[in-house]
Amino acid sequence: MYRSNEASMSVMQDKMRLVEIVDVDSFSGMDKDVSGPGKEDFRFPDHIGILPIRSAVAYPGTVMPLAIGREKSRQLIDDMIPHETIFGLVAQIDPDIEDPGPDDIYRVGTAASVLKVIRMPQGSLNVIVHGIARFEIIKFTETKPYLKARVRMIDVKTRRTKKLQALIVNVRDIAGRVMALSPNVPEEASILLDNIDDPSALADFLAATLNISNAEKQELLEEYDARKRLEKISLALANQLEVLELSHKIQGEIRDSIDKSQREYYLQEELKAIQAELGQGDRRTEEITELRARIKKAKMPDKVEAEAVRELDRLSRIPLASPEYGVIRTYLDWVCQLPWARQTDDSIDIAKAERILNRDHYGLVKVKKRILEFLAVRKLNPTGKSPILCFVGPPGVGKTSLGQSIARAMHRKFIRISLGGIRDEADIRGHRRTYIGALPGRILQELRKCSYKNPVFMLDELDKIGQDFRGDPASALLEVLDPEQNNSFTDHYLDQPFDLSNVMFIGTANYTEPIPPALLDRMEIIELPGYTEKEKLQIAKRYLIRRQLKEHGLSKSQLTIKDDAVAAIINSYTREAGVRNLERTIASICRNTATKIARQTARRATVGKGQLAAILGPHKFASEIALRTATPGVVTGLAYTPEGGEILFVESVSMPGKGKLMLTGHIGEVMKESAQAAFSIIKSSARQLNIDPDQFAKCDYHVHVPAGAVPKDGPSAGVAMFASLVSLLQKKPARPDVAMTGEITLKGLVLPIGGLKEKILAAKRAGIKTVILPARNKKDIAEIPKEAKSKMTFIFAKKAADVLKATLGE
Repeated sequence: MYRSNEASMSVMQDKMRLVEIVDVDSFSGMDKDVSGPGKEDFRFPDHIGILPIRSAVAYPGTVMPLAIGREKSRQLIDDMIPHETIFGLVAQIDPDIEDPGPDDIYRVGTAASVLKVIRMPQGSLNVIVHGIARFEIIKFTETKPYLKARVRMIDVKTRRTKKLQALIVNVRDIAGRVMALSPNVPEEASILLDNIDDPSALADFLAATLNISNAEKQELLEEYDARKRLEKISLALANQLEVLELSHKIQGEIRDSIDKSQREYYLQEELKAIQAELGQGDRRTEEITELRARIKKAKMPDKVEAEAVRELDRLSRIPLASPEYGVIRTYLDWVCQLPWARQTDDSIDIAKAERILNRDHYGLVKVKKRILEFLAVRKLNPTGKSPILCFVGPPGVGKTSLGQSIARAMHRKFIRISLGGIRDEADIRGHRRTYIGALPGRILQELRKCSYKNPVFMLDELDKIGQDFRGDPASALLEVLDPEQNNSFTDHYLDQPFDLSNVMFIGTANYTEPIPPALLDRMEIIELPGYTEKEKLQIAKRYLIRRQLKEHGLSKSQLTIKDDAVAAIINSYTREAGVRNLERTIASICRNTATKIARQTARRATVGKGQLAAILGPHKFASEIALRTATPGVVTGLAYTPEGGEILFVESVSMPGKGKLMLTGHIGEVMKESAQAAFSIIKSSARQLNIDPDQFAKCDYHVHVPAGAVPKDGPSAGVAMFASLVSLLQKKPARPDVAMTGEITLKGLVLPIGGLKEKILAAKRAGIKTVILPARNKKDIAEIPKEAKSKMTFIFAKKAADVLKATLGE
């Protein structure tokens, strides 16, 4: 707001020493109010010469220096100096006009007199003028050699009131604070401010000193009411004060920050000197040297090493107290710890691998054969791009332990991460370094823990990956599990490609339906079906009992579990595709025996079938086939779930109604459509099936699949629903030892199904003797173990009539 002008102050002090001369065409000096002759000492003529000034506005009572450059202006000054006459100072509307005319200047200006003239050696003319009073141009009378006009002097009169006096006090207070905050303001300015008593003179003095535009200054000049002028000036001063206070605050903060930085610098230098005296050296230098050596030792790719060195150079220039120092330091630690070049040497011995697989797992002949084929190809072509294996099967069949066996056979490290329930893509790809606490994804984290770049990496529970607003982790796995892309896998945190082509990835899932098709296409599916009763018995004898005895601190001599007890556990206490619940039940027997031995009530125990009820309680599973199928309308179906095969009862009843079909039992849309198709076949072939067509208009039919809390879906229950409705309508009970599976069409054809082994095992566990299968599944029977097929009869149906013949007889 306030800029010093030593030229004006020198006039006030009668030294007449001009320090700053400002061109009339581009005035930028500071006007000062001075005590001098007032307008009452002059006689104002009616006609005066007009001196246009640009980039400035002159006010009464102020002194301002002018640099005269235009020829018309020089002639005006030369004509008026000898006669000591008054001339008019009027601001130009457009300061860029070199030869202003009557239409280029304002109509209100300030009458002024010349105080001093200085003629410079180079010919320029500098004058100091004193503003006397406002005037208004009435009419221009001459334009050559310079502008002359008839004017009217404006006499400003102000009536003092209490409100005006309060306004003057407020303006003086604000102006004093502004001067105190403004740099280079002479002390005389504050004294002058306090000594101006006239409101109009005070307003003119402050208006001349305000840092506002020329248009706003001209508005203040044209405002004749001193009170209104002071109000506008008060507002402008308040804005200027706010800016100055904020600027002063910022400057103070910067000064404090600089002082703090300088203090820290001196302290750091002193600390270095102290450490040098103590022989500790510079910790930063030691860290930088250590990191540089680690980067060289890591044997990174050239591009990655160049990026690491660049970050290290940045680290060396950042203060230790800076938050970015810790971010870069952590990043370099991760980069150096990753196994860029370190890997184990594969030692693939097919015979040894076969022995390991046979020792660790019983049965699974087809699965072991495929794994040995995979290892054989890796041995002959170590650099080839091997497929990604995916083990699919019910829980507890040994998917994870197969991966561990493969790792032992190849002399590799084994890593397992569970993907069940993860919903954030960053779990796979990591977070970007811009986030607080960012880390790489699980892939690189596990590789760092492993310290080798070619482990056997098991991605468990692929079918249980979630998805939400944070991204799709399954899509992030597409690059990881693609042999054509994973040689340049880029983690968001690392932001550099990492080669995953040497990692042997193995996925596991209970079933494949939830896995996205694009991800499933990148893997080779190896199915692990459930175990037969004989296989479970051998697994329990060879692995489970031995492991549980060790975990419970028992020896073979202290606890003996007979084969009939294990068989009874399999049939009456656990019904599952795997052996997980079987092992838990064996653990219960071990705990019971361990308690007796710990109490010293027994030294050893032998558990047979007869002792199970006392230890495990009554049987949990019993055959209900005969009970369920004793009435018409009830048949036994077979289903395949993620937990293995199960039997499925389908019940139908009729009631008076109008021919509607109701379906219950928490069944899905596909299963509902199968029931509708079966009902349509029956209605269209009622006479061939010896069913009265008229009863469809008199009765409603209700089909229910028990265990209503368990979701069920799929087309393979179509033949079971068809047989159940026919049994109800013909009033014939179905055979209790027959179970069936297959999809049915409106033409009565029976279509093939999947999960054949699991369904046959479920039928055998339930005591079923006869199984009706689609004819097109006959070729798959060869892959079913002999034990599962023993003492069972298979009927292969092509049409619905074949199903009825085997279920209801002729």
